[in-house]
Amino acid sequence: MPDHQLRTRPPAGPAPGPRTAGSRAAAAFRAAAPALAVYAGVRALGLLAFWAAASAAGKDPLGPLSGRWDSVWYQRIAENGYRYTVTLPDGSVHSDLAFFPLLPALERSLSEVTPLTLGDAGLLVAWTAGLLAAWGIYAIGAHLRGRRTGVVLAALWGVYPTAFVQSMAYTETLFTALAAWALYAVLRGRWIVAGALCVLAGLTRPTAAALIAALAITAAVTLVREYRDERRAGPVLRRNARTIAGVALAPLGWLAYVVFVAVREGSPFAYFDVQAQWGNNIDGGRALAAFIAGLPWPAALGLCAALGLLGWLVVLCVRQRQPLPVLVYALTIVVISLIGAGYFGSRPRLMMPAFPLLLPPAVALLRLRTTGRTAAALAVLACASAAYGAWTLLGSGPP
Repeated sequence: MPDHQLRTRPPAGPAPGPRTAGSRAAAAFRAAAPALAVYAGVRALGLLAFWAAASAAGKDPLGPLSGRWDSVWYQRIAENGYRYTVTLPDGSVHSDLAFFPLLPALERSLSEVTPLTLGDAGLLVAWTAGLLAAWGIYAIGAHLRGRRTGVVLAALWGVYPTAFVQSMAYTETLFTALAAWALYAVLRGRWIVAGALCVLAGLTRPTAAALIAALAITAAVTLVREYRDERRAGPVLRRNARTIAGVALAPLGWLAYVVFVAVREGSPFAYFDVQAQWGNNIDGGRALAAFIAGLPWPAALGLCAALGLLGWLVVLCVRQRQPLPVLVYALTIVVISLIGAGYFGSRPRLMMPAFPLLLPPAVALLRLRTTGRTAAALAVLACASAAYGAWTLLGSGPP
C-alpha cells in the first residue's frame, strides 16, 4: 500500500484561534462556491423539468417529492413514533422499524419550531443536506485532485441517473453529506470528528456500515504500519489515542438503533428480521442473478453491460490509488447494494452515496482540454438526468 494512501494526519502546527478558524471556514466556503452553484443549478434544472412534466400531466409537482413511497413512512414516524405496520396479501409484515430515526427526528423538530408541514420539513432537510453533501464531495475531490476536479465531481453527483432522489424527502442526501464530511475528516486526521459524524450516519441509514468499515480498516492499517515501523506498541497506541477513540465512536449510532429494535421487539436479531420482511435481507446476489435471468435477452445484455461498466469504474478507482478510507467506503456501498435481495429498481439509488466512483469520470471530463467542452458535457448529462427524473417520478413504482 503506497504511503500517500494512509497519510491522514496534517502537519503539526499551532491550533487556530477562533478568528483564524472563522476565516478558514469563510475561505473554504468561497472556494466551494462554484461547486455549490453548479450543483444547485443542475438540481434546479431537474426540479424545473419535473414541474413542467407534472403540470402538463395535470399532477401536483410537489406530491411525489414529499408524499409518496419512503417519504410517507418517515413522516408517519415523525408524527406518531414507531408503531405502524402493514400486512401484505402474501402475509409478510412491513414495519416502520425498518427506517432509521434521524430524518424523522429532524422533520419533527423543524415542524415544531416553524410553520412547515412534516413533508415540507423533509424537503428542507433533504435540499440543505444536498448542498452540504455537494460541499463535502467537492472538498474530497479538491483535496485529492485539485479544485476543478472537486467542482466537476460535485456536478457529476448532481446529475447521477437517480439524482432526482436528492430532491425528495429521502435520506440519501443526509447520509451522503455525513459520509462525505466524515471521510474528509479522516483524510485530514480528525478522527474524533469523523467518528461523531459516523454516529449520525449510523442513525440515518443501514449503509453506515460501509463508513464504519472504512474508518476501522484505515485505522487498523495505519496502526499496524506504525507499529511495524517502530516495533513498540506502547508509544504508537498513546500517540494514536484519537484514532482509536474515533473508531470506537463510529459504530455507536448504528448499534444504538439495532439495540433499540431488539429491545422493543424482544429479540436480539429483530432488526434483521424486520429487514427480511421487507425483502432487504442479504442473499449474496442470488436475487440479482435471478432478476437478470428472468429478463428478455436484450434487456439482460444491457443490464450486464451496465454492471460491467460499474465494475470498470471500480477498477479505475483502484488504479487511481484513491485513499484507503475513500476506496473502502465506495466498494462496500457497491457490494451492499448488489448482494441484497431487495427491489431491483432501488439499487441505483442505494449506490448513489458511493460518490468516489465518479472521480474517474470527473478526471476524464477535465481532459477535454477546454472548459467549454467540459461544461457542454455536464449540460448534456444534466438534461438527461432531468428528463429521466421527471419520467420516473411520474411513474407508479418507487425509486
